[in-house]
Amino acid sequence: MNEIAEQKISSFKELGVVQELCDACERVKWRTPTPIQVKAIPAALNGRDVIGLAKTGSGKTGAYTIPMLQALLAKPSKLFAVVLTPTRELAFQVKDNIEALSSRFGVKVVVLTGGMDYKVEKTKLMEKPHIVVATPGRLLDHLKRTRGFNLENVKYLVFDEADRILGVDLEEHMNDIIRVLPKNRRTMLFSATMNNSAQKLERASLVDPVKVKVNELYQTVDTLQQYMKLVPEQEKIAHLVWFLNDAKAHKLQDKTFIIFCGTRRRTMAVHITLTQLTFKSVPLFGKMLQSNRLAALHKFKANQRNILVATDVASRGLDIEGVDWVINLDLPMSTKDYIHRVGRTARAGKQGQSITFTTQYDVFEFFGLEKKLKIKMQEFPINEDEVEILLPSVKAAEQTASEELGRMEDDRFLAGIKSAKRKGSSFGSSKKRKT
Repeated sequence: MNEIAEQKISSFKELGVVQELCDACERVKWRTPTPIQVKAIPAALNGRDVIGLAKTGSGKTGAYTIPMLQALLAKPSKLFAVVLTPTRELAFQVKDNIEALSSRFGVKVVVLTGGMDYKVEKTKLMEKPHIVVATPGRLLDHLKRTRGFNLENVKYLVFDEADRILGVDLEEHMNDIIRVLPKNRRTMLFSATMNNSAQKLERASLVDPVKVKVNELYQTVDTLQQYMKLVPEQEKIAHLVWFLNDAKAHKLQDKTFIIFCGTRRRTMAVHITLTQLTFKSVPLFGKMLQSNRLAALHKFKANQRNILVATDVASRGLDIEGVDWVINLDLPMSTKDYIHRVGRTARAGKQGQSITFTTQYDVFEFFGLEKKLKIKMQEFPINEDEVEILLPSVKAAEQTASEELGRMEDDRFLAGIKSAKRKGSSFGSSKKRKT
């Protein structure tokens, strides 16, 4: 496998990009190619399969979109390319990026993801799009159920966030999809990190690929200022509230924050608590209705809410302009997860900040994180006396959040019973269950 060396390039024209696309890049304010684009675009334009490894926010989407569109403009064809993503949010974001770049070329892009109306997607597929952006499970669903839809003429296959494409339950989907794709195609695989699953995907679907790499594993960008704070577990939310109040005191009301939590329940509890304390927050986590997830992202991107409280579903692929702070309220499960989380800020050369709250229960895991990152995070100064003053009101808000979550869970439980009864289920039956 060949690896591309560094080059000094200041324009897309120098990479071999046609003038129409250079003008399109200018319109979307992509004025200078990023390092991953400098390495990946010429190789892709020369017809090579590409493996691209680069940090989050480094321009990977442009690295595959530009050569894909240039090939499409040269030989227009229906269902020309398929882009696979691990999440619904990333799929819609990729669609937006492709449409922004190709707005004057009449390129039709369709998104296929779970949680959206199947019949609407089917209708859009019947309109013969040029590019399909999909999650693997939903794409396979349409291949099985939508009459007349196939991948026989696909010229480009792209894996975005490839290391997650082969996550839980997706490997079998991918094998089925690859089987029905034409062998005479170009394949591009992009990710911030490479794991064993992605390497398996590489072996299964790429032919003599060029590897382009502009980052090392366990590395964060230089423009990110990273802080930490050791706090008691039972006072963690109070410290968070002090931090957000301190941001207000320093006239940072217009700044944006992503707060990462470890579980869906924790995410909702923090969101409700902050709302009780008059902060403008919105939650994002798995199992939300897709319409609710898109609405939450829209409110955050449109600055209608300046705080996004989320699980790791928000740590990958989301390109949100101007996120000022990433707050790790709960320690991430791995160093890779940390890199993806803090990659939501300090993107494309801009400045950003992060703070990680750690407690007596995970301090050794935190030290391990610092060791792998080869950094020593600066302790963020927090006024403990002011935190003590905040504690009663924060605890009251947390109690309200806990009660509200309890009511929500009771409502879901009752709704489940009603649904089971409508379906004639033995849910709640007095018959003994076999063990």
